[in-house]
Amino acid sequence: MPADNIQLDDNGKLLHFLSIEGLNQSILTEILDTAESFTSVSERNVKKVPILRGKTVANLFFESSTRTRSTFELAEQRLSADILSLNVSTSATTKGESLLDTLQNLEAMQIDMFVIRHRDSGSAYFFAQHVGPGVSVLNAGDGQHEHPSQAMLDMYTIRHYKKDFSQLRVAIVGDILHSRVARSQIHALNLLNTAEVRVIAPRTLLPVNTESLGVQVFEDLDQGLKDADVVIMLRLQKERMRGALLPSEKEYFRLYGLSQDRLNLAKPDAIVMHPGPANRGVEIESSVMDGNQSVILQQVSFGISVRMAVMSMIVGQSGLQTGDES
Repeated sequence: MPADNIQLDDNGKLLHFLSIEGLNQSILTEILDTAESFTSVSERNVKKVPILRGKTVANLFFESSTRTRSTFELAEQRLSADILSLNVSTSATTKGESLLDTLQNLEAMQIDMFVIRHRDSGSAYFFAQHVGPGVSVLNAGDGQHEHPSQAMLDMYTIRHYKKDFSQLRVAIVGDILHSRVARSQIHALNLLNTAEVRVIAPRTLLPVNTESLGVQVFEDLDQGLKDADVVIMLRLQKERMRGALLPSEKEYFRLYGLSQDRLNLAKPDAIVMHPGPANRGVEIESSVMDGNQSVILQQVSFGISVRMAVMSMIVGQSGLQTGDES
């Protein structure tokens, strides 16, 4: 059963946020517009709105994370939620308890929303299948499948700086094969009618039939970067690799690392993005990462507003009362 069968209600509104695939342009645009309305919250003396007041959100990170977990927790705090962040390294799952047992025990604590990151593809979908009515699941990254909230903060960043997707050439560079972020980005860019989506990688780091995703494939970095408006660099997912897919990190940087000289092949006003964590000197040169075309730190900031937007849309469409600010 595809994820879109359960993440939307009968009116096409969000119940869960599991995958970009299966959503539509209207939902994505609503997320971006809602996120924009939340950016002002970060500028207030009291950075809170009452949308999740009285609701409990459980953050279940079965994989390590800094940016995603921190921005989800900040988003939840700014929406006035009660937050439970499970220390997975000491949780019962390490003692033989199944994922379903963990879910059921947490549901018994009256959890309203789960944010889950797990090494297995489909784990968030599995949770969404088994939660009770009125309980929502957000996917914070599942295996090599998708990372939808990262893709949406990337879309927000692109729209913030470039406005019109229909005029853009976007190049995604690096380990496409193992990247859940790349899959979500490609789906989102195509739904938003991006003029041209390019992926640039060695053949060993490309999925089979990559072109079927609706992208142009380049194995030569210089060709792929030519006249690009947006350059998104990806880290090598060495923890997911099996076998010798690359000769060495030094050779990878020589062929696919983003230096200033290579960035000059893109448009003069091109922006550089990276979902993090970045490996300086492996996929990106420090001078580029810290340069004036880099918007990598801005992506992190925008992530809070985007995750606030997704959670507020789910709450608003599931019959929960948002309350009045006080």
